[in-house]
Amino acid sequence: MELRHLRCFVALAEELHFTRAAERLHIEQPPLSRAIKELEDELGVLLFDRDRRGTRLTAAGTAFLQDTRRLFAVLEQARENAKAVAAGSRGSLRIAVSDGAIDPWLSDFLASCRAEEPDIEIRLSEVPLAEQLRGLRAGDFTIGFAHTAEVGDDIVAEPIWQDPLVIAVPVRHELLVHKAVPLHELGGHPLVLCDPQVCEGYCRELARLLRLLEREPNVVEHVSSLEMMLTLVSAGFGVGFTTATRVAISSRPDVLTRPLAVDSAVITTYLLRLGGGDAPASLERFIVRLRDLVRLRDSLGS
Repeated sequence: MELRHLRCFVALAEELHFTRAAERLHIEQPPLSRAIKELEDELGVLLFDRDRRGTRLTAAGTAFLQDTRRLFAVLEQARENAKAVAAGSRGSLRIAVSDGAIDPWLSDFLASCRAEEPDIEIRLSEVPLAEQLRGLRAGDFTIGFAHTAEVGDDIVAEPIWQDPLVIAVPVRHELLVHKAVPLHELGGHPLVLCDPQVCEGYCRELARLLRLLEREPNVVEHVSSLEMMLTLVSAGFGVGFTTATRVAISSRPDVLTRPLAVDSAVITTYLLRLGGGDAPASLERFIVRLRDLVRLRDSLGS
């Protein structure tokens, strides 16, 4: 089995059309067909079903595609690491962030990591949760941060920190009579929530809380950013949810917040990483630093 076989397989698996796959590979169709047949013969399985309706992956082909993509991701990372070492670096940490799971102190933490190990390249990407999970499994990301532990048995979800949920309301609103808002008081108010496609994990956790309401919540808007949520809340469209930490860094005098009178009204940030196998030493050091910082913050009550 050669890399050319695998490249041909991936191209055809993604195009599901021999002519388009051949054009993508800049080869003629007969060499592509031969490469696929050689690969199937070596594996002893059919990777594609071909008939007059077109070309489709078999169940074996679908499974092989996932593993092949993972292999190419590992090869790409090996290429990047080799180039980094040649340039004087000792590797890289590729961090994915989903659900808006960025605490303000994370900037200082990453800066300190870069200062302590300047030869470790740190890359940060903000992606939807589903893309983060695919990237962790494929090797595109080293670790990730998200607001849910429902990530599959093959991914380790370690709780790192918790932040209280608060209700955001306009400056003149009846809920402001409460120092801490009882959950049942939200039942009669329109809600402005984050778009589940943007903050999937966060919305899962929030949905658990809203299930405690006696009736279906009245969601009037879905938004993709904190600023849009605060803008709609200020304009009277409804009340919104955010965390105490995030709202503290947003200077909006036209919006006030109140905590919820529910002990479970917290959002947990999880550190996600692929389970099994030995973690690179650079990743182990990163995680140790992170745990130490969280313990320090907890001991200081911040």
